[in-house]
Amino acid sequence: MLQKIKEAVEHIQGRVDAKPEVGIVLGTGLGGLVGEIEIEAVIPYEEIPNFPVSTVEGHSGKLICGRLGAKNIVAMQGRFHYYEGYEFQQLAIPIRVMKFLGIQHLCVTNACGGVNPDFEIGDLMILDDHVNLLPGNPLLGQNYDELGPRFPDMSEPYDRSLIAKAKEIAEANGITLQTGTYAVVSGPCLETPAEYRYIFNIGADAVGMSTVPEVITARHMGIPVFAMSIITDLGVPGKIVEVTHEDVQRVAEEAEPKMTLIMRELIASI
Repeated sequence: MLQKIKEAVEHIQGRVDAKPEVGIVLGTGLGGLVGEIEIEAVIPYEEIPNFPVSTVEGHSGKLICGRLGAKNIVAMQGRFHYYEGYEFQQLAIPIRVMKFLGIQHLCVTNACGGVNPDFEIGDLMILDDHVNLLPGNPLLGQNYDELGPRFPDMSEPYDRSLIAKAKEIAEANGITLQTGTYAVVSGPCLETPAEYRYIFNIGADAVGMSTVPEVITARHMGIPVFAMSIITDLGVPGKIVEVTHEDVQRVAEEAEPKMTLIMRELIASI
């Protein structure tokens, strides 16, 4: 595993000089932040040794290196999911590569379904905790001390200081935010009404198919994490309707400018 990570890192370093300070993972329909980046290099995933490849519509499948404001960043325009057939250890590779490239913070975005009855379609939700309902974990298997401890602490999966800064930015710009717990499921089918009820009853406010493996991997390596969701559909009794992937992309794209503003200013403040 370590050799695979190092091969990917060496390839990227051979194509870009800057050392990134912040890593960014852009979810479904949320690639617009790329327009804010002063791009130095764009590397398709398939050109990076040992890197997974995005197979989902709305995920471009490119690693973008450059500057966002005064910060050197590396951004994943498109991510990987368990439902695409990847092993959990494969889901960890991109975040580990970012760490070896030099990132000190990770910012993650996603589109997800809301199960909290107080939520509305188009809301932005800051993640302050999560529930892992996947049938596994990216840290399964041999542990490498160079990456982190065998039993990493998860008492603060999402960095409290970054959450506080994001709330200040949102308030200053008149943006309403929700805060809540994100449950991750395997997908790829969307949830049944009974599953939505179950997810809400176990303490989650939203449900999706990504993010948590990336967060676990980052926290294992001691990287502070900030994550934000766009609520693209509702799993609330009386509000559940048939939803397509195109619907999710459309809502995400409409709400994206607000998320982009918060992410841009948050990264500048780090």
